[in-house]
Formats: sequence, C-alpha cells, structure tokens
Amino acid sequence: MNTLATKTRTPTPTRPPQPEDAPRGLLRDTAIVMVRELRPVLHDPFSLLFGMIQPLVFLALFGPLLVGSLGGQADGALGGDVWQWFVPSILVMTALFGTSTTGSNLLYELQTGAHERMLVTPLSRPSLLVGRSLKEMVPLAGQAVIIVAVMTPFGFQLHPVGGLLGLAMLAVFGVGLGSLSYALAIAVRKQDWMFWVVQQTLLFPLMILSGMLLPLDTGPEWMRVAARFDPLAYVVDAERALFAGDLTSSAVLWGWVAALATAAVGLTVGIRAMLRSAD
Repeated sequence: MNTLATKTRTPTPTRPPQPEDAPRGLLRDTAIVMVRELRPVLHDPFSLLFGMIQPLVFLALFGPLLVGSLGGQADGALGGDVWQWFVPSILVMTALFGTSTTGSNLLYELQTGAHERMLVTPLSRPSLLVGRSLKEMVPLAGQAVIIVAVMTPFGFQLHPVGGLLGLAMLAVFGVGLGSLSYALAIAVRKQDWMFWVVQQTLLFPLMILSGMLLPLDTGPEWMRVAARFDPLAYVVDAERALFAGDLTSSAVLWGWVAALATAAVGLTVGIRAMLRSAD
C-alpha cells in the first residue's frame, strides 16, 4: 500500500524561473567563474608580483624619456603634468594586455577538455565571458593602488571618484575585449599559434593610434584620422579626464560610448562563437 502510494504521489511542482531571478543568476555565475579563474593566480604569487611591478618599471623608464623627448613643451603638449597624463595610460595599457590575452587560457582548456566540461554546467554562457574578463580587473585594482601610492610624491594627484569611475569604465571595456579574445581563441583552436599572430598584429596599432604612449597632436594627418576610428583612443582620453577629476568632460561621455559599444560587440561575437563551439 505504501509502495503504491509512493508511486502515485504527485510530485511537488517546482517554481518556474522568474524574470527577476535572471540578473541574480548571471551575477552568481559570473562570480563563480571569476573566482575559478583567480585561484591559479593566487597560487602563483610570483606572476602576481611581477604583474604589480611591471607597470612601475614602465613608468620609471618611459616616463622620463617622454619628458625628455618633448623638452620644455611637455606640459603644453600633454595638456598638463606629464604624470597626470601618463599614469592613466599605464592603467589602460595594463588592462589592455590582460584582457586581450584571455583567450590564451581558453586555448589550454580546449586542449585539456576543461572547456567542454564548463559548457555542460548550468552556468550561463555570458558569465563564462564576463567572469574571465573581470578576473583581470582584480590585479588591475591592486596595481592602480600601488601606482598611485608610488606616483603621488612625484606630483600625481588622485581624484577618488574619477579614479573609481575610470576603473569601472576599464572593466566594461575589458569585458568586451576579453570576449573578443575568447572568440578568437575558439576560431583558431586548431592552429593556436594564430592567436598570438592576430593579437599582436592588432594590439600595437591600436595602442599607438590611441595616443596612449605619445600625443598624436604633432603626428601626420592620416594618423589623427585613423585615431578617430580607434575605440581605445576614446577610452584613453576618458581615463585621463576622469583621473584628473573632470567628470563632466565630453571625453568621458565618448569613453563610455566606446566602452559600452565594445562590450556589446564583444559579448555578441563571443557568445555566438561559444554556442558554435558546443555544436
């Protein structure tokens, strides 16, 4: 009798997913992926320490060279103090290098089968992209604190609100760039050496045309025209304005437009590439 009752018992209906659960689920899945990606970094303190020191080395070597090459016109050419102009550039460059190499970790997971195991989990597909990209923002936040602490005695002025908004913009831009890197890794997974060929071929022209390392005001006309089509140029200008405390600058608005557009395009391309890789 009990057995029959057990077999005929009506199962308790489960609550269907509610629309308000979707954002919470995405945030939870993104946090899971980000923590998973951070664990190897935390267990490898040498690479983490090297990543913290590398931007300082670049500032120490390239900063004085920048001042010397521009001579007495440095302040005019850069629109202010050289460090106020150059420190945000270093933070952008650090985020650029970190998020653009997100796909290199994916290539290893494709070879070991870890990627396929992730695809069969209930994690949402966007969280796999966003979590991997945001993982690069955690070391960047630590680097920003160290860089600001070191450069403050040299005249760099920190505006906390602008700095936090600048890091948020870099996170949005990094999500888009990391997703594009993810899609590139999937596209060249059978010839993984092509990842570095494409990444390096695109990375350095984008950096130079953004005016990140040298101002383009005195450059040839064709470079200034090409820079208008470089989304990184708008992000760099916005970061300089934000770290200078100029929150209402038009450069900030265009920087957010470039960052959001990059994130939208990157997520669209990345999710499509991921779904195709699962077929």
